[in-house]
This record gives sequence, structure tokens and C-alpha cells, in this order.
Amino acid sequence: MGKVTEPAGSGPASDNKVPDMPLDTATPETSAASIDWLARAEALAQTIAAQAAAHDADDSFVADAYAQLKAEGFFKALVPVEFGGGGAETSDICQVIRRLGAACGSTALAFAMHSHLVAVAAWRWRKQGAPTEGLLKRVAAEDLVLVSSGGSDWLASGGEAVKVEGGFAINARKAFSSGCLAGDLLVTSAVWDDPEAGPTVLHFAVPLKAQGVEIVETWRTLGMRGTGSHDVVLTQVFVPEAAISGRRPSGPWHPLFHIISMIAFALIYSAYLGVADGARARALEITRRKSPDPHLAEQVGAMENAFASAEMAWERMVDTAQNGVPGPDSTNRAMICRTLLAQGAIATVERA
Repeated sequence: MGKVTEPAGSGPASDNKVPDMPLDTATPETSAASIDWLARAEALAQTIAAQAAAHDADDSFVADAYAQLKAEGFFKALVPVEFGGGGAETSDICQVIRRLGAACGSTALAFAMHSHLVAVAAWRWRKQGAPTEGLLKRVAAEDLVLVSSGGSDWLASGGEAVKVEGGFAINARKAFSSGCLAGDLLVTSAVWDDPEAGPTVLHFAVPLKAQGVEIVETWRTLGMRGTGSHDVVLTQVFVPEAAISGRRPSGPWHPLFHIISMIAFALIYSAYLGVADGARARALEITRRKSPDPHLAEQVGAMENAFASAEMAWERMVDTAQNGVPGPDSTNRAMICRTLLAQGAIATVERA
């Protein structure tokens, strides 16, 4: 397995000490720690739900929901307070995404794609001392929205990186780039044919307004229409050598994916549990207005069993994301739970 390397000079600051404050004055840390993120999501949920049908009907991106989430600080919620963020735990935002999913699945899923990138960067800074401080500080200070190309890139990656003076020229088409219409940075990768090491995946971030970056609006599909998961096309986009945040062989499993699997899937699949949550709630509301019926009771029981299996799998995923140790066991657990959650969520909605 190849070594992941990162640009020098951007590691965690050596002194993050907060100056002493009077006892009656809250520090940023205590203020951030007291934020009830789920309550904030609950306050927005009704408004976001009312907007959802229109986005689904006309295939439009949930731009209004994104603006509302940004105004409440959700896009920087997972950034450590030391860097100006909200200091939220991964488990907090899993709860938030689940609640948003019950209101608007598209909003929840698109937001999850941003959130998992921030959560992984924050985890790596805390646990490994990885040089992700610069990205995290920018997310907080500039209120950046990150866009993942993970839906079209996995171990092999896609696209071509050609060595040029000072860096690389990138040509690629990245599908399923959820939230790209409101995005600031595309966190992505491409393959460089290293003359010594062979096909090597380069990881980097590209401003979505950079020269050579184009959003091609291809996303018009049944379900989750409002995620705006269009293609992002990179044509001769220059990425400086110093902006390459990681290198690994194309194809083989890399330890970085143990971290991604442990954290990202818990956040992403919270959106799907939320959709099931919403369908179940609406079905129960209708059922309570009907006359008692043994067949209906049996159907409700089947729905409740399916939902319980999805929720239990989700709880295990969230606990692993929050408290687990990256490695084969955690990855295996996350993959099993995502399968069980998906099966349970689909069955819940079918029965609802």
C-alpha cells in the first residue's frame, strides 16, 4: 500500500491555547459546545419540508434550504472550535441529517456529502495530527460548501492528471457531484501515470469557479432530484504541486478508506433513515384516522419491524463513527450496517 503524503507547512498549530477569560464570560468553546444542533434542525424542518415538493417537481436544486442551513451555521458545524467552527460531534450531525431527511431527502443527502468531508478532515486532525487545519479554518472563516466526487470515484479514481511545470493539468468528468450548484470547493482526485510507481491517485481540491471547471446539468432522475448531483467537468485545470493533499496507488485498498468508511457512511445513510422516518410518520398519521382493521395492524407491524431494523443498524453505525477505531473490523461493521439500513429503509417506505 502506498503512503499518503500531504503538503508541508499546513499542519496543526503548535499553540491552540485559549486565553484565560473571566469566570462569568463564556469562551467560544463553551458557547459552541452548548449548541443544540438537532433543535436548530427541528426549527428549520417545517420550512424545508414545505419547499421539497416544488424542487422534486421541477428538478431544481434545494438552494433555499442550503441558504437556510448556512445562515444557522450548519456548514461549519463540524469544524473544531479552535478553528472557528461549531465543534459539533459526528453523532450530532448524524441526528441533524436524519431529521432533515424526514423533511426533505434531497437537502439531507446533499448536506451529508459536504459534512462527511469536514468530519473526516476534523477526525484526522484530532486523531492523527494530519495537516487538515488549513481546510478546516477556511470552511469556518469563509463558510465554504464542499462538494465530493466520491459518488463517481472510489479506489481506482477517474480522470487524468498530466505532469506540467509546477503541478498537474487535470482532465476529468466527475458525476454525482451533489450540491455543486452551491459549492465552493470540489474535493476530488485524478490518476497520474507516475513513471516510477505506476498509476497513482492524486487527491486535491479545486475551486468550482476555477478556470476550466464547468458544471454540466445532467441530474434529472427519479428520487432525490433536488440534490443537484450534476457532472463537474475539469478541462486542463491546473493544480499546483503543493495543492496535492494525498497520493496512493490506483486500485488497491488504502488505509485512508478505513477512516472514510467508518465516518462517511454513518452521515450519508442518516439521510436515508430520515426518508424512511418521514414516510413512517405520515403512514401512521393516516392510519390513526382509520377504523380498526386486523389486516392494517399487520401491515403497520411489518413496517415497524422494517424500521426498527434500519434504526438499529443506524445506531450501530453512528456509534462506530463516533467512537470506533479505523481498521478492517470497523469497516466491515460499517458496510454490514449500511446494507441492513438500506434494506430496512426501503422496506419501511414500501410498507408505508
